[in-house]
Amino acid sequence: MSDLPNTLKQALHKVDASKLAAPKSSHAPKILLLCGSLRKISYSRLLTQEAARLLQHFGAEIRIYDPAGLPLPDDAPIDHPKVQELRELSLWSEGQVWTSPERHGAMTGVMKSQIDWIPLAMGSIRPTQGRTLAVMQVSGGSQSFNAVNQMRVLGRWMRMITIPNQSSVAKAYQEFDEQGRMKPSAYYDRVVDVMEELVKFTLLTRDVSGYLTDRYSERKESAAELEQRVNSRLAV
Repeated sequence: MSDLPNTLKQALHKVDASKLAAPKSSHAPKILLLCGSLRKISYSRLLTQEAARLLQHFGAEIRIYDPAGLPLPDDAPIDHPKVQELRELSLWSEGQVWTSPERHGAMTGVMKSQIDWIPLAMGSIRPTQGRTLAVMQVSGGSQSFNAVNQMRVLGRWMRMITIPNQSSVAKAYQEFDEQGRMKPSAYYDRVVDVMEELVKFTLLTRDVSGYLTDRYSERKESAAELEQRVNSRLAV
């Protein structure tokens, strides 16, 4: 420890490989899907529904959140029913899928509002930390990655484990049939890949997410707070 003088000894732990052992949970992975559109005919919603079918095939339990009626961030109290529903679903989930249209070169306000209503922390609980995340987007024109790239940044900010693969569907109006099902294509194959990968990463990390996100800086802060409380009691 002498060569690490700037660290707090009691908060600096060695990596314990035994805490990254084989998963123990046997229940179906719990996946929440968010969609960034309110349109009556929404290709991002159709893509979300297609993803949900695939996730169920791969053994997941799914919930799709309907953003209709969700107020703008800070325009309603946190006990608003749609806000509470979203936060409870985030806590329920072990992984999430975020799907947004690209509008003006970015994700939609509908998508961003949903993410903004999910706080980094609720007391001692973090609604997103350690959960897996897959990101997808649809475009009306040529293929773009602006929305998925933005959602990746937000996923990192929300302390989520964003999987390597992603989906971007160009000219989405050509990729769905009259029944709302996605047509066979390389785009569809990529969606299959992404959902399969999400389930695998969720199974791999869900039982160890607490350990994976256990940070030296937070342990150091907790140790300092504990020391301060002890010293306050002794001073009484």
